[in-house]
Amino acid sequence: MTPRQRVEATFAGGRPDRPAMHSVGFSSEVASALLGREAYVGGGIQRWREVGALWAGGDAHQEFVERSYRDAIDIGLLFGNDIIRPTFWRYNVKPTRKIDENTYLFEYGDEASWKVLRYDPPSEQCAITPYLPGREPTFEHLAAQLAADEQALADYRADEQAFDFELRALAELGDERAIRAPGVGVGVPHDQVWLEALILRPELVRRHLDVQTERAVRNLEFLAGRGLRYFFGGYDFAAQTGPMFSPEIFRELIVPPLRKVSDASGRLGVKHLFASDGNLWPVADVLFGVSGIDGYYEIDRRAGMDLARLREAFAELTLIGNISSHSLHLASRQEVVAEVRDCLETARRLGRIIVGVSNYIVPGTPIENVTAMLETVEAFHAGRS
Repeated sequence: MTPRQRVEATFAGGRPDRPAMHSVGFSSEVASALLGREAYVGGGIQRWREVGALWAGGDAHQEFVERSYRDAIDIGLLFGNDIIRPTFWRYNVKPTRKIDENTYLFEYGDEASWKVLRYDPPSEQCAITPYLPGREPTFEHLAAQLAADEQALADYRADEQAFDFELRALAELGDERAIRAPGVGVGVPHDQVWLEALILRPELVRRHLDVQTERAVRNLEFLAGRGLRYFFGGYDFAAQTGPMFSPEIFRELIVPPLRKVSDASGRLGVKHLFASDGNLWPVADVLFGVSGIDGYYEIDRRAGMDLARLREAFAELTLIGNISSHSLHLASRQEVVAEVRDCLETARRLGRIIVGVSNYIVPGTPIENVTAMLETVEAFHAGRS
């Protein structure tokens, strides 16, 4: 079987020749160690790199773009992913001032709209925050932004430039491997004012989700028509203790737009996947049933999201992940091997499971543990486990 056929068989409920693989993300530090060069992948570090490239001018941004694409493809192939992720984080906004090596200022609009990017090298994360402190947004601010978003939606059309990496990867690798597509995320920001709006101003939340849903459907129609089939959406809304808001709010506000995206996906013959860290059992029946999603990824093992229990409860749901990035980071080699083998054996036994690291392999993860994972997968595929 080719990797693409393996993924297709898994979603169809068939039995591929071996468990398909997809690890969702890599820190630049870990990817660099594996590739033997500085790897342009990751989260906040990629936003900082892109902003720095735009500041440098000339050919620097084009170099950033090319390296980002090539490194994303190469680390996915090296890791044995059957589903390839071509795009990591971006921030394609040119700064107006460079404060220091890790800090940039964006002076667009009035002063209240200015933003600052601050990068933290050890964690590879960055924060993009308001320039003026202490000005918390209000419901009136949300309403004004929503009005602008709704007006912009009238002219929104998906185009090839916005999804250049995915379409390029499809042309380069699509006959051999499945390609991961973005553009279908539906969720509520984590800012305090939005969490308050869930209870006090739900009509604002509905308007926000309506805009996201319409953009998602237009993206689906555009990309499905060009051959992409696997759409990775979702957003983080839970911790190990459960969701950050009530199951009733999730059912009433979040599930209906998710269902619209799922219905559009079904109509187009493509797959709609949803991700969130944390314990999702309090909303599992509606998220994995009523919403109509085809797959669930970022499956948080440490929060009680167990592959066998999920498979028993939701027979038609394709599951992706369940090797914990926490384990890779902090567990012993023996513990890593045992966890990887458990996921592979569960996938082989129960079906509809794609194995991989559920979240980013974080900076500071011992390369020996990553190597142990890869060697365990190789041995399992070769029948030596």
